[in-house]
Amino acid sequence: MHFSHDIRFRKETLQKLLHNILLHQADIVEALHKDFRKPAFETIMSESSIVISDLKHTIKNMESWARPKKVRASLLNFPSRDYIYSEPYGKVLVISPWNYPFQLSFLPLIAAVAAGNSVVLKPSELTPATSALVSKIIRETFDVKHVVAVLGDATIAADLLKKKWDYIFFTGSTAVGKIVAKAAAENLTPITLELGGKNPCIVDHTANLKLAARRIVWGKFMNAGQTCIAPDYLLVHTKIKGKLIALLQAEMEQAYGGNPEASPDFARIINSGHWKRLTALIEPYKILYGGQSVEAERYLSPTLIDEFNVESALMKGEIFGPILPILTYENEDDIRRTLGRYEKPLSLYLFTENKEFEKRILRHYSFGGGCINDTVVHFSNKRLPFGGVGQSGMGMYHGKYGFDTFSHKKSVLKKASWIDITIRYAPYGKKLKWIKRIMEWF
Repeated sequence: MHFSHDIRFRKETLQKLLHNILLHQADIVEALHKDFRKPAFETIMSESSIVISDLKHTIKNMESWARPKKVRASLLNFPSRDYIYSEPYGKVLVISPWNYPFQLSFLPLIAAVAAGNSVVLKPSELTPATSALVSKIIRETFDVKHVVAVLGDATIAADLLKKKWDYIFFTGSTAVGKIVAKAAAENLTPITLELGGKNPCIVDHTANLKLAARRIVWGKFMNAGQTCIAPDYLLVHTKIKGKLIALLQAEMEQAYGGNPEASPDFARIINSGHWKRLTALIEPYKILYGGQSVEAERYLSPTLIDEFNVESALMKGEIFGPILPILTYENEDDIRRTLGRYEKPLSLYLFTENKEFEKRILRHYSFGGGCINDTVVHFSNKRLPFGGVGQSGMGMYHGKYGFDTFSHKKSVLKKASWIDITIRYAPYGKKLKWIKRIMEWF
C-alpha cells in the first residue's frame, strides 16, 4: 500500500482517526486521571480538544497544502514554469513526552500522516494508562505498516534511535534532545526538537495586576506546573511586588481553595523521582505561600517563593513543577542581567500597558514564542508556528507548519522546448560582456 502519495487515502485515514478519538473521549479523561490525576477539564481543554481541532483543521486544508505551488520564474530561465512540490520524507520516528501525553503524541503524528509519511510513535513509559490508550487508538485506525506505537522504557527509545529514519521528531528535555540530535547526526537525519527552558514572566508597574495574577496562576499551575511553556519565574518591578504577591495568593485560593490537596482541579507530580527533585529545590524560609507536600500522593501544593539568590538550585534549571520563584527588578538593566544568565527560552511572557517597553522587550530578546498580557495561550492558535530557538529547540509545527515540517520541499523547473536561447552554451567567445550586462538586471 502506498501511504505517501495518495492524498485521498491520507485524508480518509485521518477522518477515521478523528472518529476513533471522539469515541474514546471518556477513556482519555480516565487514562490521564489514572496517570497523574489530571482534572477532566484540563484534559479536555489541553489534550483531546486540541487534537480534535487540529485534526479537523488538517483534514479541511491538507489537499491545498499538498498541491504543488507555482512560483514566479526567473527571466534567466525564460521560458519556464517553476513549482514547489511537497514530498513526504518517508519513515518518521516521533518520540513524545509524559506531561501532555495524548496531545503531544498525536499532533506531530497527524502532521506526519497528512504529509504522506509512515510513523513509528514512541509514547512515554511514565504515563502507562495514556500510552496504552494511544496505542489502542492507533491500532484501531492505521495499518501496522503505516503507523504503529511502540511501548517501552528508555532502552526501547535508545534502540529506536539506532535505526535509520528519514525524519525524527522529539519532544522532551534539552538534555535528552542532545542525545537525539547526536543519534540523528550519525545518518544526517533531519530533526525537530521541541525542548524547554527557563521561561521568564516579566510584570511591570503599569500592568493590570489583578488580571496578570489570574492569568499567571492559571498558566503556571495548570497540570501542576508540568508544562514546557509555563512561566518558570516571575521578574516583577519592585514597586508592585507586595501587591502582586497578595493578588497571586488570592487567585491561588480562588482556583484551588484553602487546601489544594483536596481540590479536584489540581494535578499530581508524575512520579516520586520528580516529586523528590522538586521538593529538594524548596528552601523553607523563602516560602511565601504553599510548600506543603505528601510523598505518598506525589502531591506538591502551588508554591510561591521569595527568591533573592540567582545562584540557588531553584534558579539553575527549568523547574517543571508548581513552584513559582519571584524575583524583582528596578530597571531594564536588571532585566537584561537576569535574562542574560540563561539560554534562549521556549517562551517569554510580559505584562505591561507600556507599548514602548513592550517593543523593546520584543526587539531585544530571542525566544520561541510568547504572550503579551497572558501566558501559555499562544500554543492554542494553530496558525502560529510553535517551536523553540537555540537550547529550547529547533524546528516548528502546528497546522500548516507541521505539514511543512514533515514535507521535503522539492523544487522543479519545467523548461519549454519550443525555443532555446544559446547564450549560456560554450564556446563562450565574446559572450562574457553580454552575460555581465544581463546579470546586472537581476
